[in-house]
Formats: sequence, structure tokens, C-alpha cells
Amino acid sequence: MAERNDHLVLICGLSGTGKSVSLMNLENPEGVMYLNTEAGKRLPFKSKFKEYTVTDPLQIPDAFNHAESKDDIHTIVIDSLVMMMDMFESKYIVGSSNSMQGWGDYSQFFKNLMNQHVAASTKNVIFTSHVMDILNEKEMSLERLVKVKGSLMNTSIEAFFSVVIATKKMALEKLEKYKNDLLVVTEEDELLGYKHVFQVKLTKDTVNERIRGPLGMWTTNETFIDNDAQKLMQRLHEYYA
Repeated sequence: MAERNDHLVLICGLSGTGKSVSLMNLENPEGVMYLNTEAGKRLPFKSKFKEYTVTDPLQIPDAFNHAESKDDIHTIVIDSLVMMMDMFESKYIVGSSNSMQGWGDYSQFFKNLMNQHVAASTKNVIFTSHVMDILNEKEMSLERLVKVKGSLMNTSIEAFFSVVIATKKMALEKLEKYKNDLLVVTEEDELLGYKHVFQVKLTKDTVNERIRGPLGMWTTNETFIDNDAQKLMQRLHEYYA
């Protein structure tokens, strides 16, 4: 029986809102295993991560097993979840003689990854993911969520995570009432008039997003913080200490 991994987060957002760049300040970068599922796309900063280009999603469970044997690895990053699942579809379902079996394997691959490898991992685990705005026909409203295929959509990807963070590009005036020690407006932010941030709590304008976190992890003033995965993981460790 595996213990729950309390240091697991999903960082999700629209394209260009700072998902990958949020990883830049992770401490001891040599101890980060970075698994790139996006055709080897380069990170938007110089890194000292242990970088690996994933060409088959079945390599990812093997990477978790390898990381557990290495004391110097403290964090595993999968960038990104949606591209990982798209890769599984391309490699194991498209052109398959038994697509029904293939979609069953698609769902089971993700569940096994989360329930066996991620849950049992002693490392920090960070997934990034793209999101889309999808019409909820029952509620007649748009929901922003991680869109995958098959039965996983009914379960919802976010249900596998207790901490779901959204990356946003926010005008500075909208951040005025959320001043806190984790939100630092730089000179460059001032010149641009906006800031890339993490949204860690829901607001009345974002109730149709799937941002979530344990009760008491964040104050209301901390609804928006720097898009800095190190600050996020530090709070996570403090909360579960």
C-alpha cells in the first residue's frame, strides 16, 4: 500500500501564461528530473535540470522508478500532461486494429501512473498542463479545464490532484487588493503594466475554473502570487510539515 504524495501539484493555464517559466527558480536545479513530452521544445530559460525528451509515454513510469533509486533527485516535472496523453493516443491508438482496447489502455495508463508511481513517489511531483474553455451544456456556462479524451474526461483530470494552480497574465490594477509577501511587482512588471502570476484560490470571476487547494493553505490576500514554483512548493512543505 502506497502512502499519499503530499507534494504533488498541477500547474495549468492557457498558452503563454507562464507554466514552464514558473519552474525557473526551483532550488538545487541539478536535482530536478525534467520530463519533456512536447517534442523536445526548449525551456524558456537556461536550466541545470536533468532534462529528458520523452518519445514514448511508457518511459514516464520507468523514470519514476529510476528517480526513486537516486537520492540526488528531489523533484520530477512532467511538462506537459495533455501532450503526454496526446502522445499515447498517437503511438498506441491511431491506426490500432482495436481502438476500443486502445482507449481503455489510454485511461488505464494515466490511472496507473497516478495511483502507483506518483502516489508512491518520495519526490516533489509537478505536472504542467494546457487548459481549454469548454461549454457545459447542462449549466450553459464555459468551464476552464484540462481537456483529455475518453472516460478520463468524465472523471476529470483535476480530481487526481489536491493542489491545482492556474497561471494567469494579470493587469497590475487587478492585483492591487491582493498585496502579499509572495506577490512582488518588479520594475519590468511596472513597465509592461501586467504580471504573470499563479492564481491559487477561486474568486467570484473564476468559479468555473478548477483551481483547488487544502483549506487554510492560502489566505485571501494570497489569491494571486508570483508564478514561482519554488514558492509554491515551499508553502506546500510548510503546510504538510
